[in-house]
Amino acid sequence: MKNDKDRYWDCLDQAMEASHGGRIEEALAWLEEALKAHPEGAEAHNGRGEILWDEARIDESLYEFERAVDADPKFSAAHLNRIELLVEELGEFELALEGCDALLAGRSELPRLDRPFQAEVYYLKAKALFYLDDLRGAAFLIRRAIKSVGEQPTYSAFEGHVLFEMGSYKDARRVLERAAAADPDSPNIVYSLGLIMERLAHEGGEESQAENIEAAQRAAGLAFSRANAIDPMQFPVPVTVSDEFFREAVSEALDNLPRSIRDYIADVPVIVEDFPAFDLVAHERVSPQILGIFIGVPRTEASVTDRVPDLDRIILFKRNLEKICRDRDELIEQIQITVRHEIGHYLGLDENDLDRLGLA
Repeated sequence: MKNDKDRYWDCLDQAMEASHGGRIEEALAWLEEALKAHPEGAEAHNGRGEILWDEARIDESLYEFERAVDADPKFSAAHLNRIELLVEELGEFELALEGCDALLAGRSELPRLDRPFQAEVYYLKAKALFYLDDLRGAAFLIRRAIKSVGEQPTYSAFEGHVLFEMGSYKDARRVLERAAAADPDSPNIVYSLGLIMERLAHEGGEESQAENIEAAQRAAGLAFSRANAIDPMQFPVPVTVSDEFFREAVSEALDNLPRSIRDYIADVPVIVEDFPAFDLVAHERVSPQILGIFIGVPRTEASVTDRVPDLDRIILFKRNLEKICRDRDELIEQIQITVRHEIGHYLGLDENDLDRLGLA
């Protein structure tokens, strides 16, 4: 008769085989059997966490990762899974940073900081900082990850994306082209290169010659099509409409507002531009992928500022809106959502107010 230790590892093997075969319930059942043999088995708890995460059972997944860490504080995979889940699914960025800093402190009871593990922690900390809008901190840490283990497509792709968000388009292009050479079939890398080529074309490319601009535009279009071919669900081919069609959709969105709001915003221009200006991206930390923005003083603050009200304006970014939509109907809907949202910011409303008034 097998002892509990042998039974535990046999159940883990069976669970892994079932999971790889797509037999999720069977895999979970085997992991339950493993935990009966060894209730504090960190590997079994971590395995359950990974499967539950794939099944979008996020809270249960976090519980399993935390059980795994408690059972074996040196189990590096459970630490990394827990932190990544906090960042990617729960938006608990500060808690994720605490976890990263604890691991980087190198305490004896925690996993040993070999180079691959250290690089992963730097990467996850960089992602948490990115979501907290600390782009420079994120860029610094992802470079430390690359320094630890050399260039890897995942790290380089993230560095390129951070540089893109900072408005450093040429640097982002160089980084992402290296990442694409190492992993040419990554839709994320291909799509990010398309974003960069699109912006270089809009900004005039590396030179202002028309042929360079046209070449960058063609490269962007090819990149978006290729990303769509690899992963059509995540990367739709941008819908393209005329300026006239877009402006008519904006007018319709304004006409659909309640009359009281239309009257209140009558003097606020709604402007259409292709992309956010470079100064907004580089100096005001506005994402180059933002759909719209209100610039000015919210009405709730207007009485306590000397700013000239005539400077208030709402800007919609046509090319960014087109990129997230699969057809014209979806684009019209997204224009309406964005118009309502930015008007809400002009009115000084928070997200709960926007939901309550139907402006979200």
